[in-house]
Amino acid sequence: MYPFLKLTRVPHSSLSYCSFLLDHCSSHNKSLGFLSTLHAHFIKLGLNSYTYLGNRCLDLYCEFGQFNDAFKVFEEITYKNLISWNVCLKGFLKSGHLGKVCHLFDVMPIRDVVSWNSLISGFAQNGYSCQAFELFVEMQRAGVRPSGFTFSIMTTIVSSPCHAKQVHSKMIRSGIDFSNVVLANSMIAMYGRLGLVDYCFGVILTMENFDIISWNSLIWACYRAGYPELSLEQFHHMRAMEFLPDEFTCSILMSVCSNLQDLGRGKQVFTLCFKLGFVSNSTVSSTAIALFSKCNRLEDSIQLFKEQDLWDSVLCNSMIFSYTKHNLVEDAFQLFMMTLRKNIRPTEYMVSCLLSSVSIFMPVEVGNQIHSMVPKLGFESEVVVASSLVHMYLKFGFIDDALNIFNEMKIKDLVSWNTIMMGMTYNGKVPVSMKLFKEFIREPIPPDRITLAAVLRACNYGSLVDQAIKILFSMEKEFGVKPGEEHYAYVVDLLSQAGMIKEAIDIIETMQCKATSNIWRSVLSACVIHEDLRVIERVAERITESEPHTLLPYLVLAQAYQLRGKWESSVRARKAVEQRVSKEFIGYSCVGIKNQVYLFASNQLQHYGGRDLYLVLNLLLWEIENEGRA
Repeated sequence: MYPFLKLTRVPHSSLSYCSFLLDHCSSHNKSLGFLSTLHAHFIKLGLNSYTYLGNRCLDLYCEFGQFNDAFKVFEEITYKNLISWNVCLKGFLKSGHLGKVCHLFDVMPIRDVVSWNSLISGFAQNGYSCQAFELFVEMQRAGVRPSGFTFSIMTTIVSSPCHAKQVHSKMIRSGIDFSNVVLANSMIAMYGRLGLVDYCFGVILTMENFDIISWNSLIWACYRAGYPELSLEQFHHMRAMEFLPDEFTCSILMSVCSNLQDLGRGKQVFTLCFKLGFVSNSTVSSTAIALFSKCNRLEDSIQLFKEQDLWDSVLCNSMIFSYTKHNLVEDAFQLFMMTLRKNIRPTEYMVSCLLSSVSIFMPVEVGNQIHSMVPKLGFESEVVVASSLVHMYLKFGFIDDALNIFNEMKIKDLVSWNTIMMGMTYNGKVPVSMKLFKEFIREPIPPDRITLAAVLRACNYGSLVDQAIKILFSMEKEFGVKPGEEHYAYVVDLLSQAGMIKEAIDIIETMQCKATSNIWRSVLSACVIHEDLRVIERVAERITESEPHTLLPYLVLAQAYQLRGKWESSVRARKAVEQRVSKEFIGYSCVGIKNQVYLFASNQLQHYGGRDLYLVLNLLLWEIENEGRA
């Protein structure tokens, strides 16, 4: 089959020829069969134990994904040098066997920066960021100097501003050359991911050369940190420096316009995509679909989706998200089924989006069907899918199912912790929620506003006054989260329910943010009977200042006046109520029938088929009345 391999003996001087054959195998994309035949000849001629040839065969087997054969080659090498160990380490890393990587690293006679990089990269790729950071520190203790590649790995795994600044300062002390555009871009992306826009500009101002990735990273960083206008401004600077945007630039810009719900500027970017020939790119098209959807132009999203020649998971995911955003859940599920029929592999975000819509618009049986597909799709270890399953089951009150899924999650991010804590609180499991919070603060993940809102809500439901006050007044110092309106609202409501009206008012008056009428409402409702009339009038006045047309202050005042025998004042308050009668409904009820969810609000059915349902309900009421008379 390969005539030039028919050799009976190869002298040592012909090792270069053997090396040439191996290079030929790699550069010309030869088949695995060619490599196996070549390796067999080496074994026959006794050349398989040579270090250089063994390393080349080892590397090629790893490229072909034949890791068992690669390990056999590694065992055959008589004198293994550092390259042999590193190539084998890289092969195990590529195969996903992190345990074997660790074992091989431990038995290595000598390690260099490549060895450490492989191990750190392995932990980082498998989501073990803390362990990767510890290895980075241990590497330096061992006297191995980090390379630019080491730092590029670290920039992808840092999870806090403190660690990011430590990595940056270590790079400066190590004398890393920041003229390396790739490394500088990774620094911008790192700071952008953490919302440190000032540091992004600090990095880019030290760069001698820029590329389109530099600008994309900066534009994305401004957008992610909540500065959309600044993001668009950087695009204008980029164009002034005569950089031509690529697909990712246009995709980021349309995301910015989508966030601003600025259809005008979004269309300008989309027109630029036509001029540059990017419309056929699925990433650009999917972002445009999301743009039109968020700007309430769903018909344009549907039209653009239909015009696509080829479907992929990115496009379908964007269209499914658009359908669910506009409450067209049945259309979203039909499109999901079509993607399966077209052998388009669903993404974890597509499944998460459908699960979220199930918890709002569809019965739990549909969610169970999607859940049964998760292991088949290999998404059981995906955090976003697991978090959506936890959220769905908690919405329906299936607490044990939600806890089981949460406990089985190998990697828990901030969203998953927030979901389980808030869900447990909503289901009245206050002790469980507080226990989860104690477990969470031992994790390396810092809490955010939602986390602390969840635990304060739990304190509210459980009447845990002391814990709530302690958390409220220590959250900025201990966790770096400034208290917001929602945090104050839970504590004020808790104090009001406990009869501590004075303490609640003191907290409101010392709030770091402006007190809204919602916060005063909880105080007003609690002080009708026990508080002084002047306090009630003062609180009612605060509410009417921000909401002149609301009824609650007048209703409470009418009741308070009546309890204290001030009938004239009570009559005036009730007349004020009659003049401000609101026609808006406050809440609604849901009825699930098969795959349909019907909404009842303010004596009106907000769904197709409402008249028939009311006829059935009237018939049932008539039968109940007749049975009662009988």
